[in-house]
Amino acid sequence: MKITLHVNGHAHTIDAPGKMPLLWALRDLLGLVGTKYGCGIGQCGSCTVHLDGKPVRSCMVTIDSVGKKAVTTIEAIGDTPNGAKVQAAWVDAKVAQCGYCQAGQIMTATALLNHTPHPTDADIDAAMTGAICRCGTHMRLREAIKNAAKA
Repeated sequence: MKITLHVNGHAHTIDAPGKMPLLWALRDLLGLVGTKYGCGIGQCGSCTVHLDGKPVRSCMVTIDSVGKKAVTTIEAIGDTPNGAKVQAAWVDAKVAQCGYCQAGQIMTATALLNHTPHPTDADIDAAMTGAICRCGTHMRLREAIKNAAKA
């Protein structure tokens, strides 16, 4: 079936089953491989994208449910004010180690700052709970979010 997705400010018409997860459409059909497959059940956060500005697990969203909503991926989040701040703060705080979860972490942190411009530690913990990092850089992650909020 032909479906048009609005991704990173551009319309893309794809021919795919409507129940295909958005993650696979982004990666396999559109070549946007920054969004990562982690668990496939919406628990790890590696596949987080924004759907009309809200963070969603793209492994759990079917392309036929997206409709005309705007999809923003890690490839374009740096073009937004908070996304640019978060990415710069991530580099300054040396958050990434292996880097696999970082796209989802950055997308989640950006959504947090879009909703809560000056988050407390509790706000950060609540927002980032579903974005799993096995490397254990959570203290640097919190520092980066606080620095991005100040920028």
